[in-house]
Amino acid sequence: MYFAALLARTEDGWEASDTELDDVETLSDLADLARESSPDDDTVLVLIEQEDAWFGVVRVDGEEDPRIYVSDAAAAARSAYGELLLTDELLGREPGSDGPDLDALDLDGTEDGESEDDDEETEATSADAVPHSPVGDSEILDDLGVSEKELRALDADDALGSIAEALGASEVLETVR
Repeated sequence: MYFAALLARTEDGWEASDTELDDVETLSDLADLARESSPDDDTVLVLIEQEDAWFGVVRVDGEEDPRIYVSDAAAAARSAYGELLLTDELLGREPGSDGPDLDALDLDGTEDGESEDDDEETEATSADAVPHSPVGDSEILDDLGVSEKELRALDADDALGSIAEALGASEVLETVR
């Protein structure tokens, strides 16, 4: 089960709206959706969580590039919304690299005496390329009252509520839950 909400900072405080991410295919689409929710180029936070597994925060400040934080990259990589946030840059990969270079691999290795177990090890190594840890800008909310240490200490099951509380936006977030 997923939950996604937009929190837009206005002169009057935070405004929340729940959002459907079904039509969002790229991080750029997500940033555009966030910008549309704030006509004055104020800060917009996109808060996404998958029940007890991971949470993500995308911060859009006007026309600047979005800043991203994901609590558990490996868990997020197993979800469509998580994959949206896990850019090559965020994972420290070369842009456009989807894993090992297939041209450099010996795909016919079983003829050389390699067993099927070796293939399983290769698959496990590829899957482990995404860390089971937080990735992204852990200082994303520092100026809004949530320190890097506090953000990293949050549990996925109540992270968005804790973030909203620190921002003074818990009531508006609860209205869209």
